[in-house]
Amino acid sequence: MGFGIGDLFWIFLLLSSLQPIWQKRQMEYRRLRALQGFQQERKSRVILLIHRQESISLLGIPLSRYITIEDSEQILRAIRLTPPDVPIDLILHTPGGLVLATEQIARALIRHPSKVSVFVPHYAMSGGTMLALASDEIIMDANAVLGPVDPQLGNYPAASILKVVEDKPIGEVDDQTLIMADLSRKAIQQVQRFVRTLLKDSIPKQKVLPENIESIIEALTTGRVTHDYPITVEEATEMGLPVTVGLPRSIYNLMDLYPQPQGGRPTVQYIPMPYDDRRPILPTPKGRPMEEPNQQI
Repeated sequence: MGFGIGDLFWIFLLLSSLQPIWQKRQMEYRRLRALQGFQQERKSRVILLIHRQESISLLGIPLSRYITIEDSEQILRAIRLTPPDVPIDLILHTPGGLVLATEQIARALIRHPSKVSVFVPHYAMSGGTMLALASDEIIMDANAVLGPVDPQLGNYPAASILKVVEDKPIGEVDDQTLIMADLSRKAIQQVQRFVRTLLKDSIPKQKVLPENIESIIEALTTGRVTHDYPITVEEATEMGLPVTVGLPRSIYNLMDLYPQPQGGRPTVQYIPMPYDDRRPILPTPKGRPMEEPNQQI
């Protein structure tokens, strides 16, 4: 019994429809293998926080990804699953995000007893910089950048709203702007207080000199530059931040496995089991790692 042209057409169509699914699962498996390899090399828990620019449907409209509450939930769970004596390596590639989510992650990082290292292969702006400040070690590519952490209210920098009130007679300022200025003042004070907490907590490990703390806060939180201003390795070092230049090749290899995607994907990833770098990855039919039986998390 032979195949007709029609049968061959349907077989070809079926194989063509299955190919993207197979490729996606293969890529997922390669990512998990690379993560496990880096964990074994570093003897640490490796967490990725990678935000690429996605596309909406087929229209090609750019949609920026950023740190969300969902990201903080995932990362906090990864930290909880990490034993106290195991270091954490956080690989950052992000434009920033929600203050609440960022502060939750940062507090969890500074509470982790073992060493926390942040790797920045390209950029960690705004909230990403705040997470870097929560680490014990900031390791950057020579061309990578950080960014200011001054708060933004809607589409406007808090510092710029305050400047309007300062520059105009109070009688010429409308009530809404005055309310925004009051919120801006509080937002800046809150961010400064939190950054001060991060820097003081990390002094013994990061070797941030106490006399540099206030100048770092002034540079990062007061809006004296635009929010997208790139802070280079040289400027960060001059500022007093403990930056080390030079990433291991495995970081770049990991980033190669996270190209600009065509569809949605999780932005936080780690081996989803209580930390044990000796356990092999057991792929399920869906290409996801399988936890051992009777495992409680």
